[in-house]
Amino acid sequence: MTPSVEQTAEFEACVAQHRAALHAYCYRMLGSLQDAEDALQDALLAAFRGLAGFEGRSKLRSWLYSVTTHACLRLIAARPKRFRAVEYAPASEGVEVASRIDEPIWLEPYPHDPEASFELLESVELAFVAALQHLPGTQRAVLVLREVLDFDAVETAQVLGTSVQSVNSALQRARSTLAVRLPQRSQQATLRDLGDAAAQRLADSFISAWGRADVAALVQLLADDAKFAMPPIPSWFDGRVAIANFFSERVFRTAWRLVPLRASGQLAFACRQGPEFGLGALNVVTLRGEAIAEMTGFLDPRVHAHFSIPDR
Repeated sequence: MTPSVEQTAEFEACVAQHRAALHAYCYRMLGSLQDAEDALQDALLAAFRGLAGFEGRSKLRSWLYSVTTHACLRLIAARPKRFRAVEYAPASEGVEVASRIDEPIWLEPYPHDPEASFELLESVELAFVAALQHLPGTQRAVLVLREVLDFDAVETAQVLGTSVQSVNSALQRARSTLAVRLPQRSQQATLRDLGDAAAQRLADSFISAWGRADVAALVQLLADDAKFAMPPIPSWFDGRVAIANFFSERVFRTAWRLVPLRASGQLAFACRQGPEFGLGALNVVTLRGEAIAEMTGFLDPRVHAHFSIPDR
């Protein structure tokens, strides 16, 4: 049965209204921008094909999330788990790096939405999305639907085609797993406590130190146990000394210019590498108080393509 004109118009209006939120939902579930786009495309195609059978027994929004959830669950079953580099292998010794692993196993950052709420920005931070990847697919869906998108237990059960009891049980197990994997404070809370002026000073100092190839100044901005990773290279460096050695002998062999931006709700920098100053990395910074606890330099141009990065 072909969808009516009215149903088609309603579907298109609903998709326009919810597309961004559905895409962010897919990203939280899958940890990848490309996977999120694949899942959303499959979901919207399936939703449109099934529109004629939609009889208003549930809210159209809930139905869209149901179709999208099942598209994500299919991808979770078919594709490898996403990791942060610091979870994938032990820290490197010395300054040599391993070969790139270009398989789709790396957690990716999410483009910044300046209009997003505090809570929604928290839910795309790297640590939160990385923690979600350690949950079975159904638990991921339950936790995001209940605690990020504010679905109640009944509506969540309808989305997943299960019982309220199963939803409550899955939520309890998901919370227990995340409790041991998430930092004590989110990046949104850390940035709010730090304040705009102090965050700007830290960013300016970071840009200046990196641009001058000043290892000592850069290290002063780091926590003692700071980490530096460069996916899709699996190698990463643990602690101020290891990071200082790597930057001295490898990173600062060439000139750099940094451009500040935001990614995954966090401080980030587009790192342009000389002599042509093409984009070399998207470096997402994780803070602990006033210190940098982690730097993740995403090297993959396919990740860069999802971001609006200024030339200067």
